[in-house]
Amino acid sequence: MLHAHHLQPYLLFLSPHSHTVSFPFPSRTTTSLSPRFPVTSIRRGSSSLRFRNLGSASISNSVANGGTEHQKQPVTRAYPFHEIEPKWQRFWEHNSTFRTPDDDIDTTKPKYYVLDMFPYPSGAGLHVGHPLGYTATDILARYKRMQGYNVLHPMGWDAFGLPAEQYAIETGTHPKLTTVRNINRFRTQLKSLGFSYDWDREISTIEPDYYKWTQWIFLQLLKRGLAYQAEVPVNWCPALGTVLANEEVIDGVSERGGHPVIRKPMRQWMLKITAYADRLLEDLDDLDWPESVKEMQRNWIGRSEGAEMEFCVLDSDGKDRDIKIIVYTTRPETIFGATYLVVAPEHPLLPSLVSIAQSKHVEDYVDLATRKSDLERTELQKEKTGVFTGCYAKNPANGEAIPIWVADYVLGGYGTGAIMAVPAHDSRDYDFAQKYDVPICWVVTPDSKSLDSGKAFNGEGIIVNSSNTLVGLDINGLSSKEAALTVIEWAEESGKGKRKVNYKLRDWLFARQRYWGEPIPVIFMDDSGETVPLYETELPLILPELDDFSPTGTGEPPLSKAVSWVKTADSLSGRPATRETNTMPQWAGSCWYYLRFMDPHNSKELVGKAKERYWGPVDVYVGGAEHAVLHLLYARFWHKVLFDIGVVSTKEPFQCVINQGIILGEVQYMACRDQDGNLMSADSTDLLNERKLEIIPAEKVMKSGDSFVLKENPNIRLHARAHKMSKSRGNVVNPDDVVSEYGADSLRLYEMFMGPLRDSKTWSTSGIEGVHRFLGRTWRLIVGSPLSDGTFKDGTVSVDEEPTLEQLRCLHKCIAKVTEEIEGTRFNTGISAMMEFLNAAYKWDKHPRSVIEAFVLLLSPYAPHLAEELWSRLGHRKSLAYVPFPKVTRSRPFMQRGYIHPCLEVGS
Repeated sequence: MLHAHHLQPYLLFLSPHSHTVSFPFPSRTTTSLSPRFPVTSIRRGSSSLRFRNLGSASISNSVANGGTEHQKQPVTRAYPFHEIEPKWQRFWEHNSTFRTPDDDIDTTKPKYYVLDMFPYPSGAGLHVGHPLGYTATDILARYKRMQGYNVLHPMGWDAFGLPAEQYAIETGTHPKLTTVRNINRFRTQLKSLGFSYDWDREISTIEPDYYKWTQWIFLQLLKRGLAYQAEVPVNWCPALGTVLANEEVIDGVSERGGHPVIRKPMRQWMLKITAYADRLLEDLDDLDWPESVKEMQRNWIGRSEGAEMEFCVLDSDGKDRDIKIIVYTTRPETIFGATYLVVAPEHPLLPSLVSIAQSKHVEDYVDLATRKSDLERTELQKEKTGVFTGCYAKNPANGEAIPIWVADYVLGGYGTGAIMAVPAHDSRDYDFAQKYDVPICWVVTPDSKSLDSGKAFNGEGIIVNSSNTLVGLDINGLSSKEAALTVIEWAEESGKGKRKVNYKLRDWLFARQRYWGEPIPVIFMDDSGETVPLYETELPLILPELDDFSPTGTGEPPLSKAVSWVKTADSLSGRPATRETNTMPQWAGSCWYYLRFMDPHNSKELVGKAKERYWGPVDVYVGGAEHAVLHLLYARFWHKVLFDIGVVSTKEPFQCVINQGIILGEVQYMACRDQDGNLMSADSTDLLNERKLEIIPAEKVMKSGDSFVLKENPNIRLHARAHKMSKSRGNVVNPDDVVSEYGADSLRLYEMFMGPLRDSKTWSTSGIEGVHRFLGRTWRLIVGSPLSDGTFKDGTVSVDEEPTLEQLRCLHKCIAKVTEEIEGTRFNTGISAMMEFLNAAYKWDKHPRSVIEAFVLLLSPYAPHLAEELWSRLGHRKSLAYVPFPKVTRSRPFMQRGYIHPCLEVGS
């Protein structure tokens, strides 16, 4: 594993005899500098830019230490990036260098569609974690262009969402104004990093020309019975008078104001993703995705095979009532061990199960359960609670009366909303039974070891205590699998149950009681309540302008305030109607945007068939692991629907998915203070009390063995830890500052050199300084040393001579390694290979032009601004963006002598 500290060997300042240049380079006060470089010739390129004195940039880091700021020493620029980078960004934009042809594309060439998960444009702008994935995709895009591929590399904005609406409510600023301002900032930041996006294809989910097709997809779902309405529990905050998203509820109270939140049923739109559960599961096998992501999706879908069993409810005399509770179980062979039933607090039969004596207890418990989210209710570590209903049911296998409990760890939306509890063979049921003194009956014994009656046995084994001749069921002595099949056959024959495949996956709640989202294109007839979809010709249904988009306080969505918009008429019959006032969730626009990038200006179709057939599917999709389940699952669902109706030609949208790691903030050193206010060692996280934590500035810290200690008192050991970047910790690094101080190429190169793309990494300012020096050395190897006034001559110091065999061997070792590592997305080791080449090149007396040109091309996907400038100085009038990437081929004369001969297709 390669990390930033491995950089040092490649950046050693060599002796004067090796013709290197000393670092750092002089600031404006320097009057002369003797070249340590034998300038043999200078080739004048097309560039007329004569760089001025390099100067220096001053940087400062905010350190979370009582609000003080630690001022670092000025950073001397290793090369004139501050003039090179704006120049080439202007060139690329003016010449539309990275524009992918729309209608006149040569489809005989191979295609490469590389896509970033498009960002939500927050007010905070980018931090240095964002460019990690963006740089990786940009390297791949530039590399594939140079290999002759048609490359699709677009960018857009997932712009509807809760944060903009919350900000609008707090400030009175319309969310569109805020969102557009944020988009402009993001775009400027991305362009400053030199990413080769085709900005002509830029899309935003808030634009009517885009969400027209989001609405069109909804209509197709509605036509096929995949969109429907249902009463669904939502997070309702009476004090705020609004429905809250799950992320707005913390421990049962609203994030804003700390008000109690309850679960309240409301009419919602649902999408029947469960109809595609099997296909979503089966088609994972053919995808080049991280196995961990595929496993997360499999677990989320949660396919299981088992049985539905009927338990007849008993009256107070122990006789059968005309009420049956249906349970789903994956362990039908344990039915003789079912000693109680549990129903969810929202189970529709619960009111008919509660005795008079228990009614108040059950009512209070159900009220408490409504204040909890599904996640809180099912948390494994949480102590299980419940209340006896006062009612019993008959176990169909042994005829025994077993108590019926209500407990919130059972969810009404999963399975049947009721379970048969087998405490001997389920840990959750065992804990519950122990707490409430419910009988435990062992019916499975391990094959090869004795049973530990002090805990549940969850495994398979041999069935015992499971025979009832009165109902014709005897499974004693059978294995768990044999017994399960026998019980299912018995249940189906006797009418007590049936075989059942079940899924954890729930249908997708597709509505928000918010303003800032896509309007749902349906109306409700005033006279009949009938739901009528809009005609496709009526799309887009434009989101109306509102001055007041705050919650209504009644549970009605904010759109209900747009009375003139809400009150409408059916376009066919002219009868009065009311528009839907819920809006679509933020997931909607991001489910299909990859398709629109293929054909962004098409006003007649979501995507043209020919373009979709050529560009689909996405070859490489890069984004954070936090989207491993929901976004990818929802996008796959919509894609399969579009496949079924002939809009797309592939079963899956993304062939390869890569999750980049996160970049943590710089390491923080922490100590604790005792009751008297004295610093004390923090040997373990157990001692780190948030109220007594103190962050120690890095310059006051030193390493001692395997520990970090306080310089002024080495007896005080410090706790060193890197945290995820956040404003509250004061460890956010703004890429604008890094670009200003080191240049975009340094930032790009450093983020790729920090370690493997998929791993989490810790930011280090000293690491980026090292990469910056590497680029400076590259500049001086090719351009030469600065003149006495700090400027540089035009052209380069390369020579028009044949390279030696040793130079060829060194170059092609580098070509082979860089090519292999880009293909494998091991960018850090590709950079290492270029550093090794540079160290070797500094030992040469002469630098043949053909070798230098090849090296510049190798560097260009990583550091495109510097590479473009060097390419220009080497005499080329066109951008290197489409110049063939260097290749290595084996040639017999060179192979016999142990060398690799280059096949360099370098154009001008």
